Amino acid sequence: MDDKRRLEVLSPAGDREKLVMAVAYGADAVYLAGPGYGMRAAAGAFGREDMAWAAAYCHERGVKVYVTVNTIPTDREMDRLPAYLEQLDEAGADGLIVSDLGVLSLAKKYAPRAAVHISTQAGVMNAAAARMFYDLGAKRAVLAREMSLDAIAELRARAPAEMELEAFVHGAMCVSFSGRCVLSNYLTGRDANRGECAQPCRWKYHVVEEKRPGEYMEITEDGGTYLFNARDMCMIDHIPALLAAGVSSLKIEGRTKSAYYAAAVTNAYRHAADAALAGRPLDPVWRDEVLAVSHRPYCTGFYFGRPDQYTADAAYFSRYDVAAVVEACDGGGNARLTQRNRFFPGDELELLMPGREPIAFTAGEILDGEGAPVAAASHPKMALRMILPVPAPPCSILRRRRTQVLSGHGIDPEA
Repeated sequence: MDDKRRLEVLSPAGDREKLVMAVAYGADAVYLAGPGYGMRAAAGAFGREDMAWAAAYCHERGVKVYVTVNTIPTDREMDRLPAYLEQLDEAGADGLIVSDLGVLSLAKKYAPRAAVHISTQAGVMNAAAARMFYDLGAKRAVLAREMSLDAIAELRARAPAEMELEAFVHGAMCVSFSGRCVLSNYLTGRDANRGECAQPCRWKYHVVEEKRPGEYMEITEDGGTYLFNARDMCMIDHIPALLAAGVSSLKIEGRTKSAYYAAAVTNAYRHAADAALAGRPLDPVWRDEVLAVSHRPYCTGFYFGRPDQYTADAAYFSRYDVAAVVEACDGGGNARLTQRNRFFPGDELELLMPGREPIAFTAGEILDGEGAPVAAASHPKMALRMILPVPAPPCSILRRRRTQVLSGHGIDPEA
């Protein structure tokens, strides 16, 4: 096993496009879900044919596929599970992410070729729990996001040496312990433990006095009323510390996020993992890349202490819009593109390519798919031709910086 595979970069794949982007930009493994039993009902689902395609596509490129089966099923759902597990085993899933003990036992029986990974929903925070799951046949524990780096190092020292440890390094965090929450059930009837969370922790709350219905009052003096709103996690600066603590897989959250997010964040953590393994400092360009995707204010989770909530708003912030995606390109930089957002000749763009730093350039003449000049790339999914500053492989991304840049959305090491 080479060094890159010792510190796995595990990326989200909500659909085919996101999977292709994650693989192109350096993921060692992707995680996805079928039509049921996954904790992100709003994310794209891979049916039988899609699942077989995903496994074949990834395996041809040396990438593993893990499937989420981490809801807490009812008995009726459990009755249908054996057939689904057999389907996943036949498709070639490398691992199944589970939280329920009944699901674990059925996975061992009906998908024997797939490794069992214990979901963060199981709340593994100590070596005794890790050993218990290992004795039941689990190969990996996805650690609870509430663990500190010191606690992970202690668990690593006490847990079975053969058991792999996976930890979240980037993306949205839940206000509830390991994502086990009933607030959505209570307010909306949508079960958060079955992948249907309505995210009421992101809502804006006010106080209403009993005798003054309809008069909504701010809860705090500065107007911040997003009481339960968590920051996003970003550990891009601390991969060496995670490696030293014994983490073997770096998990990026975001199956419901964009293909651009999957590409840019995977690219950044691929370089961060490689730098950590080689003992090199992280090039600041990759720190900048995690600021280039849509995100809430960042923090370092619970790794160095308790993170503060961000109560001002629940909005996402992004520095860039994706202009187009490269479909093909020759050695002279003559590229065929698919448009994503409107852009014009003369716009200042950046070219993001797998494994390389972004390259800034000015858009020249834009041609339509037939080779006729156009004043703007204005139609969704429009076929385009352009000359790029360098030859670019498929899945390269052209992006345009937004004119308004908000402050206060960096990486806060103290939060």
